[in-house]
Amino acid sequence: MKITASYDFEETAPNVWAVLTDPEILARCIPGCEGLKPVGNDEYQAVLTVGVGPIRGRYDATISMRDQVLHQSYRLAVQGTGGGGFVSGEAFITLVEREGKTTVTVDSDSQAGGPVARIGQRLMESVAKMMMDQFFGRLREAVREAAPGTDQAGRV
Repeated sequence: MKITASYDFEETAPNVWAVLTDPEILARCIPGCEGLKPVGNDEYQAVLTVGVGPIRGRYDATISMRDQVLHQSYRLAVQGTGGGGFVSGEAFITLVEREGKTTVTVDSDSQAGGPVARIGQRLMESVAKMMMDQFFGRLREAVREAAPGTDQAGRV
């Protein structure tokens, strides 16, 4: 399943990059993530709970950030297995800054197998897009909170 989306941020690319590559912040932003534990260079173990329609699956996942070009792009790879089957995917993430604002574009391709995929096949694309939108909504809040000159509530 392929999904492409763009998200606009009111911050510079270095500020967005700092949040987008911070494992602690990512764990809070990823829907269903129970935390990221470092296991290597830019590689993390996570437990993810993902639901498609009425079916939910809990997955032990490896998440890695590869091919990083500072403040510009990286490739995010996810591999997970659990009682609900498997999930795997990659997303190429690019940041483009214009006049102090940054657009993040995500070009992703993912696969899932097992009961979650069989039962929820028709819903998977809309659920994946919804999860991506939730992630970037949470990430926008985290970027605002982390922006220089703002307090914890994101106020100047």
